[in-house]
Amino acid sequence: MTGQPPPAGVRVRLVAPHEHDDVARLSVTAYEHDYDISDQYRASLADVATRARDAQVWVAEDLATGTLLGTVATPRPGEHISLLGRDGELDFRLLAVAPHARGQGVGALLTRFVVELARQRGLHRVVMNSGPRMTGAHRLYHRLGFVRLTDRETRVVEGGTLLAFGLDVAQPARTVPLEEGARP
Repeated sequence: MTGQPPPAGVRVRLVAPHEHDDVARLSVTAYEHDYDISDQYRASLADVATRARDAQVWVAEDLATGTLLGTVATPRPGEHISLLGRDGELDFRLLAVAPHARGQGVGALLTRFVVELARQRGLHRVVMNSGPRMTGAHRLYHRLGFVRLTDRETRVVEGGTLLAFGLDVAQPARTVPLEEGARP
């Protein structure tokens, strides 16, 4: 994968329960910064407690300040978080970077983290959907080596058809499990 180096002093870890409201605000603010979103989508973005109960919600934290810079959700091992995921794949959703942290490599760090998580779990591909207007995210995914999976672009949402992206994951897996807090 190419792109800028990971931001120094930033770690990826699971969200703590007391941070659910902060992650909700971060997610809503990040999406509203670039897009008009429906009340239903806003409510979904803000429902971090349910997401953390049903899946894994990761945050990128500035170690110097404790500020949360971004977030992404992945399924628990052996599960999927979206209809897009298939056997042998790790699907992720709701990648969000705080507007003040954009351009610093946080989105790339979180995406690389998901790829490494897939590698850890012995999976062969990472997949995700992205809205048709999320062109900044599309550029990030392409820069990291993701390709469109046009045969899986079947879901229609407000604004058009959801785009599907995938990245084949090379093995071998790392020796320190990411679920224990290691950063790729």
